[in-house]
Parts: sequence; structure tokens; C-alpha cells
Amino acid sequence: MNDPNEPYGPYEPYETTETHLERLLGRALNSFDLPDATVERLGSALTHASSLHSSHHSASLHRSTYRHAYLLRDGSSLVLWELVHNTGRGGTEQHELYSEESEARLAASRLPAGFPGFAGPGSGLDSALEQELGIDLDAELDAGLELLAALMAPPPAPLPPTYVPDDSADHARRLLRRAENGDRPGEETARLLRAAFAHHITQVFGRQFRVAGKNAGFTLYEHAFLLLDGTERSLWEVEHTATPDGRHMCEVYEAEHDAREAMELRTRVR
Repeated sequence: MNDPNEPYGPYEPYETTETHLERLLGRALNSFDLPDATVERLGSALTHASSLHSSHHSASLHRSTYRHAYLLRDGSSLVLWELVHNTGRGGTEQHELYSEESEARLAASRLPAGFPGFAGPGSGLDSALEQELGIDLDAELDAGLELLAALMAPPPAPLPPTYVPDDSADHARRLLRRAENGDRPGEETARLLRAAFAHHITQVFGRQFRVAGKNAGFTLYEHAFLLLDGTERSLWEVEHTATPDGRHMCEVYEAEHDAREAMELRTRVR
């Protein structure tokens, strides 16, 4: 049986979303009660985050409720509520799964005598952590899912760029020079952009979010260059403040998907 005081409870911090869902649905005594539409939507889950929502422990009785949130392929999110209690034979853990918080509350209230109902706001281990850290755990989780959805959403169809001749080769040189990421474009790209005679800058993404309890801004720019041979070349600049001291940081990538993945990574590691 998992130790209820362990920081990750009955779930693993580094498993894939697919493996996580297999274990979650496989161990739940009532997984067959979940709506078919919910299970079908879970099949498109791209990533997940789990948190301890409430907890009650006495000498012999233990009950915890976990909130599992999923980001789906269409950009929406879905939450499952897992109730874990040691009412099985010999004190073994039992897992129940619900798609609504109210259902989990009701199930908790029906547990044998000695178990209080589903903890409300201001009680349980999650409240103690929130008071100690000065954060709202559910709000932090929702903000993270919102950011992931925004980062992974397909960009709108771009308008044809209007190139402006304006010392574009020097602009490319300065852009590459201020990039701080180790995997920034190398000398070959810098050499090609010396032939740039016009360029166009477009902001394709820009929002501010709460990351690790602090405000952080994320902006993505496309720097499109027109070369002397008539070809086009783009660099993707990520500007953000998800740094330990809140300073602005510039990262440059050759592909848009690499730039978006870098922004997503910044929300996870800070």
C-alpha cells in the first residue's frame, strides 16, 4: 500500500499519460461507471497533472482524494477525481474514480463510520500546503493546463508577409547574437542570412501566466527574411521572463515547433 504521506501518493511523477491512464482506470473498482464519452475523450489526452486534493488519516483509517487533470488534443481539459481509502479486506487500499467532484464527495460521505466527508475548502493536507506556500494548488494546476493548451493550439493562418528592406542582414546577426539557448542556430544559418536584404517580424503568440507561483510573460515572434536569391528563411524568437530572477531572456530556433516546445518546457522546469 502506498504511504499516504508520500508527495506523489498513488501515482508516479514521470510516467507517460498513456501509462498513467491505464493504471488509473485499471485499479478503479468503478471505472465501468464512467461515462463512455469521458473514456473516449481520455483517449486523446496529451499530458496530465495530478495533485492531492484532500486527506484524512487516523490510527487505522485513511482516506485521500486526488485530482487528475488532462490536456486533450483539441485543446480542452478534463478532470477525474480519485478517492483512495483503506476499507478493503485487511486494510488494503481501494480506488474509486469519478468524473464530477460532487460524486466524489458523496462517495466519501458513504464510507464506514470514522471517515469524515469529503474535505471542503480550508481543510486537509492541500490546505496546509497552500497556507505554507502561499498558493492555490488548483488554480496553479488550471493555469498550467491553460498555458499548455495555448502553446499547443494550432496557430491561425498567417497573412502573406510584407518584406521591408532595412539592413536585414544586420538584424539577423543581432538576433542570433542575443539568443541565450545552447541549441540556437549555428554558423551555417548565420552565413545564409548574410544574404538577407529584407525582413518581416510577426508576433504569433503572447500571453502572461502564473509559472511556479510567479507572473511570467511568453512571446513568440517570427522573423522572416527574404534572401538575394529570392528564397525565404525564418527564425523563431521566444522572449520570456520565466527565469529565477524574472529577467527577460531571448531564445532563437529555426523551427516553430521547437520554439513552442521550448516555451512548454519552461513552464514545467521552473
